[in-house]
Amino acid sequence: MSDTPNPRKKTPLPGGQPDRFQPKVLLIWLGIIILLLALWASAIRPSSSHPLPLSMQEMQEKFEDPSHPISSMSLQSDPTSGGGDEWYDIQGEMVNPDRGKPNQPDTIKFTTSGRLTESLYTKLTAPGSGVKVEEKTGNNIWINILISLLPWFVIVLVLYYVLMRQFKMAGRGAMAFGKSRARMLTRDRERMTFADVAGCDEAKEEVQEVVEFLKDPKKFQRIGGRIPKGVLMVGPPGTGKTLLAKAVAGEAEVPFFSISGSDFVEMFVGVGAARVRDMFEQGRKNAPCIIFIDEIDAVGRQRGAGWGGGNDEREQTLNSLLVEMDGFDGHEGVIIIAATNRPDVLDNALLRPGRFDRQIIIDLPDLNGRAEILRVHAKKIKLDKTVDLLLAARNTPGFSGADLANLLNEAALIAARYSKNEVQQTDINEARDKISYGRERRRLMDDEDKKIVAYHEAGHAIVQAVIDDGKLPLHKVTIIPRGQSLGSTMMSPTKDMLNWGQKRLLNDICCSMGGRIAEELEFGEANITSGAVGDIKTATKYARKMVCDWGMSPLGPVAFGDPQDQIFLAKEINRSHSYSEETARRIDFEIHRIVDEQYQRAKEILIKHRENLNKVASALLEHETLDGKHVHEILETGAITSPVVSNPPHKPVVPPIVEPTADKKRKGEELGPGPQPAGMPA
Repeated sequence: MSDTPNPRKKTPLPGGQPDRFQPKVLLIWLGIIILLLALWASAIRPSSSHPLPLSMQEMQEKFEDPSHPISSMSLQSDPTSGGGDEWYDIQGEMVNPDRGKPNQPDTIKFTTSGRLTESLYTKLTAPGSGVKVEEKTGNNIWINILISLLPWFVIVLVLYYVLMRQFKMAGRGAMAFGKSRARMLTRDRERMTFADVAGCDEAKEEVQEVVEFLKDPKKFQRIGGRIPKGVLMVGPPGTGKTLLAKAVAGEAEVPFFSISGSDFVEMFVGVGAARVRDMFEQGRKNAPCIIFIDEIDAVGRQRGAGWGGGNDEREQTLNSLLVEMDGFDGHEGVIIIAATNRPDVLDNALLRPGRFDRQIIIDLPDLNGRAEILRVHAKKIKLDKTVDLLLAARNTPGFSGADLANLLNEAALIAARYSKNEVQQTDINEARDKISYGRERRRLMDDEDKKIVAYHEAGHAIVQAVIDDGKLPLHKVTIIPRGQSLGSTMMSPTKDMLNWGQKRLLNDICCSMGGRIAEELEFGEANITSGAVGDIKTATKYARKMVCDWGMSPLGPVAFGDPQDQIFLAKEINRSHSYSEETARRIDFEIHRIVDEQYQRAKEILIKHRENLNKVASALLEHETLDGKHVHEILETGAITSPVVSNPPHKPVVPPIVEPTADKKRKGEELGPGPQPAGMPA
């Protein structure tokens, strides 16, 4: 990934969530909260003074009193109360009968409601009454209704705004339920180019040709070439299919849409098909463009397959995808790039030319590819000058690009755990063993269990060291539990194994039998343990494949049985027997013969090297871990001649706490390594 900082401002993806906090949103919410609090306060706020309720007769008596206790009043017609046009609400101010007493005002307010006759109305409004009378217009029924409903209207509006905003942010708005979830990647974000992709040069050339066509189509059209309508990338998990698509997005100078196959799948029939149509509609509006569909097997599985028939929603989605890719209307200018690690489950109509014109196989990287991948990822890791990445690549056959990235990351974590400033070769080796075999588990075992495990692993090591032809040398043997095993015998192939030869398979079966035979020789046949369960399963599996699938037996090059992989179960659940019972007995006989011959072969080797078996087991009990060269030294000289470097315990060296100076407090990069961080993954 490019380390060059991008000076331009990052913009959020369409339909995605914002990259950072936006102050405007906080201001809007504060305004809404303040408005609601103001409405609530105005509704429940009590009056500053409580007017004295009077009847209409009492008000008339006080009005006609010669002492004029009433100083002012206001008349307001209230026909909405049910009393007709003569019904009035009267509010006024009069002399307080209790004035002069402590804490009593001179005047108090009063209120009256009732029927006001025409004669009384004339008397109240006469000019010489001595009372200041003010007339107010009557209340409008519609205005009253609107005022009473206004708070509820505001509350409903706020709730609608909040809910709609949540729906839109979740991408499940009522109006956007059938909209495509494809995200358009912009060049403002961190770019990834083809220079950041290593280990798959042929696949990179294939997709780079598509990018070059988009940049200069006349170069290909001049001789009649046309751009592929679809490109399907196939390969095991972790080989870099999605990474290659990101590089295409970084290199292409056209809009790039990205979506996962699971984004089309919904419980409602027709939603996935609608999203497919909307996705291609967006593509046509931005043509020419590239649409990348990751894990297309989630939506492109074979129709009508599996138990119980097909799935209506998924099949409608697939039908819509087939029509949009190469139907009557076509999709000129829209290029589909898809990725999957299960091409065997895809529908045949999806794989034909015209939809996916090109299939790119992205396999596990070879030695040079692994070295290039390690160099790409090593740019972010502080490596010691003595680290040999080519040696690390040679020791990691079968690792994918994701495994190699994880290898360097684990090595960096291990180096940090031991308070190192740089990653060393030993850290990479330990990380490789951890990924391949599991982390060391120094569980408590008594002397009897340790002795059983030591002889078991010594048996494997002796047999492998004797029968090895140089292609699969012994790497390490240990009685420290790793993963689910109590001990491990590790081999390191000198090259990538592309074919399984008969000699190698027989050697593997022979080595698998070494552990059980060593237990039998040392402890007796009656005291053998279940520790060889994995070895027996492996040997039987290889023998069965040699007889039934690979033609490596006297039965000849004939395939016995056809494994039926169920598409939706993704594993072999039955094997059809297309042969007779007599052939089945012969198959069982050959499988047993192969395993028994290698068992006897391993037994002869261990009986011949019985003394060396005891020495290797004793060395394992003393040192717990031996390298392959130590086992060969015992076989050749009868003793270990080179020093045994034991692995340090998994306890980080905590440096002494030194009070930092003021200058070091300002320069954090000058501080020495600290103790192990809390929660450091192992």
